[in-house]
Amino acid sequence: MGKEIIAIGADHAGFEYKEMVKSWLEVADYEVLDMGTDSLDSVDYADFVHPVATAVEAKKASRGFLFCGSANGVAMTANKHQGIRAAIAWQKDLAELARQHNDANILAIPCRFVDQKLTMDMIKAFLTTDFEGGRHERRVNKIAMC
Repeated sequence: MGKEIIAIGADHAGFEYKEMVKSWLEVADYEVLDMGTDSLDSVDYADFVHPVATAVEAKKASRGFLFCGSANGVAMTANKHQGIRAAIAWQKDLAELARQHNDANILAIPCRFVDQKLTMDMIKAFLTTDFEGGRHERRVNKIAMC
């Protein structure tokens, strides 16, 4: 079995966090699909979210991380994809619960509201927390409209 593949993307507000997480993932022996952005220049977040969501939805990546100022726009955009369950987290416990109870496959980080240490704690929690299934699986199965 090969390395786990993680898709990441960010707008300009999340660029620095994306780069930090990308470096950590590579050192931790994950394969990273970096969908951009590649600078601090102002961009439209959807241009980077859709490729991340598509990669996760198509199972080209097992999970994804999105970074922007508030995380709202990136989460809303990702959740337009039928196979995506993107969750916003600003505490480690929320990242864990997103996996345990909601089987989230993308984590959206609000970079203007969390520091880099907390971001890394959330990333690690998201990667190491399993979906509990059981009663939560029944609820997750009711999320999709089609």
